[in-house]
Amino acid sequence: MKRFADLSEQEILALAISNEDEDSRIYRGFAEGLRDAFPASAKVFDEMSDEEMRHRTMLLDMHRAKFGDYLPLIRRQDVKGFIPHNRPLWLTRPLGLDEVRKFAGRMEYEAERFYRKAAEKARDEGIRKLLLELADIESSHETLAQTLGKTILTKDVRAKEDEAQRRMFVLQYVQPGLAGLMDGSVSTLAPLFAAAFATHNTWETFLVGLAASVGAGISMAFAEALSDDGSLTGRGTPWIRGSITGIMTAVGGLGHTLPYLIPDFWTATVLAFAVVVIELAAISWIRHRYMDTPFLSATFQVMVGGALVFLAGIVIGSS
Repeated sequence: MKRFADLSEQEILALAISNEDEDSRIYRGFAEGLRDAFPASAKVFDEMSDEEMRHRTMLLDMHRAKFGDYLPLIRRQDVKGFIPHNRPLWLTRPLGLDEVRKFAGRMEYEAERFYRKAAEKARDEGIRKLLLELADIESSHETLAQTLGKTILTKDVRAKEDEAQRRMFVLQYVQPGLAGLMDGSVSTLAPLFAAAFATHNTWETFLVGLAASVGAGISMAFAEALSDDGSLTGRGTPWIRGSITGIMTAVGGLGHTLPYLIPDFWTATVLAFAVVVIELAAISWIRHRYMDTPFLSATFQVMVGGALVFLAGIVIGSS
């Protein structure tokens, strides 16, 4: 790797050309990743990609005028101290609007810094002038993005895209997590409290609850991951969806299992019951917040289901 301070003016121009080409392709990747769900935002990134290619042409014309047609191959990762994009967000599917916008903002900031540092090192007046011009352009890209946003992303279009993003978040993260939390919180009640009232032994009850929670988590993870690949339903990648469901299932079961680490049976049971109430209330709030279910209706549905399973466990364990 070469130090930035050791780069020649030709290498600086070659690096700038490489950077503009890479940034253009990143913006195009953002556009392609957003095109189906957020077509207006995709168009903004198409325009940004075209703008980067215009910068590349300006730099390439300067390079040819000063150094000829041979263009040295030098990239971000070839320069010591130059921080490359360490996360290929543009390859991620599905893309999140907010994350993409923040990433693009960092790209423009880094590009401006690069051009100002490069201009300080340049000795040729023409090259220095071009680099400073590009630095000013990069610093104004936020204004360009805002202008494009006002032109392409009208208030109604932005509202539709924001609603689409909310629905995708619910579909890909909230629903799998809620399904896991409900399954873990409710399905493990019967075996846990059946073991508790059958044995009155807190350690044995804890082991039953632990086994039920972990087993349910693994089962739900595989069931959710294998249900579909997300290509038609838009529910996201199977491994993320399965992981969320499995973890939340295990968490839901472990919440009311952990109190049975307390040696006193009735203290552990009362605390476990309190945890169950908190879990069911949290499920009701999530359904109200993200599923547009009336809070009282969601609470009634969840509490009744949880109470029936809870009573079934006690009755079976006491028989």
